Amino acid sequence: MTHALAQERLPSQPLAAQHEPSSTMLALDLGTTTGWALRAHDGLITSGTVSFRPSRYDGGGMRYLRFTNWLTELDQLSGPIGAIWYEEVRRHAGTDAAHVYGGLMAVLTAWAELRGVPYQGVPVGTIKRHATGSGNAGKAAMISAARARGFNPTDDNEADALAILCWALDTRGGVR
Repeated sequence: MTHALAQERLPSQPLAAQHEPSSTMLALDLGTTTGWALRAHDGLITSGTVSFRPSRYDGGGMRYLRFTNWLTELDQLSGPIGAIWYEEVRRHAGTDAAHVYGGLMAVLTAWAELRGVPYQGVPVGTIKRHATGSGNAGKAAMISAARARGFNPTDDNEADALAILCWALDTRGGVR
């Protein structure tokens, strides 16, 4: 697994809110390369990407087992995770992408249900509109929007996860 990390505080939060303890929040852009952004209980935001691409020797379910283990490790190291938001995709360009997304979403929701962690899908257009002002913004615009907020995403997957987290913080105020 490859992790690209950026550690930054969300600039739009008031300083008092940054120092109040609250639950850990996780935002995900699900896919073979999954973008993630996490706001820890102390207000620190970390983000990156992780690859769930199977090797040539893996069985069909290995990517999902790795995803489960990654979620559990993240929960143990940074959690406990108090809420999860993920990009809710309604249309995929290809069948393989749809299958991978559906499998990861099934694992994510089952993992959250087992632990009593609330989760919510956020429509793609809602995320893009909140980040850029346009519901059909492209990858470059999403990366630019993340950079405008003070983050330095390595790719559009990480930028999307940061946009989901910012949307959750801005509109939900950080579920506790």
